[in-house]
Amino acid sequence: MAMADNRQRYMPLPDDRLPYRSQTLAYPEAVLLVDPMETEFRGEVDDKYQYSCENKDNRVHGWICNDPPVGFWQITPSDEFRSAGPHKQNLTSHVGPTTLAVMHSVHYSGEDLILKFGSNEAWKKVFGPIFIYLNSLSDAGGNPLSLWEDAKQQMRIEVQDWPYTFPASQDFPQSHQRGNVSGRLLVKDRYVCKDDIPANGAYVGLAPPGDVGSWQSEVKGYQFWTRADEDGYFCINNIWTGDYNLYAWVPGFIGDYKYDVIITPSAGYDIYMGDLVYEPPRDGPTLWEIGVPDRTAAEFYVPDPSPMFVNRLYVNHPDRFRQYGLWERYADLYPDRDLVYTVGVSDYTKDWFFAQVTRKNDDDTYQGTTWQIKFKLDCTANETETYKLRLALATAHAAELQVRVNDDGKSPLFSSGQIGKDNTIARHGIHGLYRLYHVGIPGNLLLEGDNTIFLTQPKSTSPFQGIMYDYIRLEGPASSNGNKKP
Repeated sequence: MAMADNRQRYMPLPDDRLPYRSQTLAYPEAVLLVDPMETEFRGEVDDKYQYSCENKDNRVHGWICNDPPVGFWQITPSDEFRSAGPHKQNLTSHVGPTTLAVMHSVHYSGEDLILKFGSNEAWKKVFGPIFIYLNSLSDAGGNPLSLWEDAKQQMRIEVQDWPYTFPASQDFPQSHQRGNVSGRLLVKDRYVCKDDIPANGAYVGLAPPGDVGSWQSEVKGYQFWTRADEDGYFCINNIWTGDYNLYAWVPGFIGDYKYDVIITPSAGYDIYMGDLVYEPPRDGPTLWEIGVPDRTAAEFYVPDPSPMFVNRLYVNHPDRFRQYGLWERYADLYPDRDLVYTVGVSDYTKDWFFAQVTRKNDDDTYQGTTWQIKFKLDCTANETETYKLRLALATAHAAELQVRVNDDGKSPLFSSGQIGKDNTIARHGIHGLYRLYHVGIPGNLLLEGDNTIFLTQPKSTSPFQGIMYDYIRLEGPASSNGNKKP
């Protein structure tokens, strides 16, 4: 099975998942192979969720047979009909051999992505076309794995050929019936730079009109996305005619951009937007920060799996978070107390666990966890000013985030209420739906010298409840000079 240059492996057989050859783990999709037909797979975990992929990266995947050397591939040239934007994760291929073309799902997002219709609501959407590609080797002595390289080349051809000309339906517009939108995106953050910053690598897209960030849960219409170049310029091509908002987010900055004016591309016309400026949330200078604002928890500490639950593909792999059972490793690493992170001393790549999960008790119940962030203020806080805590979450599942300052026993200063049905922890993702919270901290709650922020996730009926953080930042009041750069 192959789905990326670094995600390829020989796969177990369907019979290896039968009850007398495998042991079902925490949920039916995950099994431990105890007596597989091919002994090389003994002791490995098989779980289809370990092969999920973001829409933007899900262009080609499939299978290679060695004898005879034949490849079977599913190629998706465009994401325009897929729900929820470029970062939505979907299944690809798994034991069977099974190859999926997923157009819409609620995986890694939950009920926010359920298609809901009003009484007598009309709805029409074209899914696809997708391309099924078969290839083979004429040279019997050739390397069957080269079929993957050929499939990638074919994928690039199909992307260039989009939109296809063969569909005769009037519901599938041809290239000349579509429009283009281009422009430049800049970031204005005077605490980072006195000049506007090119939005290097920004994800810029058109999606149906909605609120800021609504594209990540939009499921009924079409979306068209691209990435800005290093100078912030972007061009979105082959857009269906209709009404859209322009949305964006910029790696390295929190929050979402939305251009409020409705954009209506016309057939055969280009719309140039000029310079657009995004002002990310910011009240004052950065006092400290944890993580990188990239909408994932990948930069934090991801442990090795238990030796009992290994998928060998992900040993020493960039996607090490795809191993089974990592949620159980938290209690192994913190057997007596919860995580404590000290600003200026701790290293978030080593000392911040990738997910704030529940802790399993000896009686097989679970309890919530409270993490601490310890930091120093070099001077007395201004009691009349407000400090701002920015909490960007990469995912949440049946969780609650409570914030307390310098007193773990009092009522929380902030509570998110119950949030999320992403189920990312169980499904080996590193993000689900993005959430951003802004917590004002009155200056009279802070002390000169040592301070502690307590982050509590109290929901505790399952091992899969919890939160993954994307990025945390404490800002000083706007009146302070702090880290403001000239």
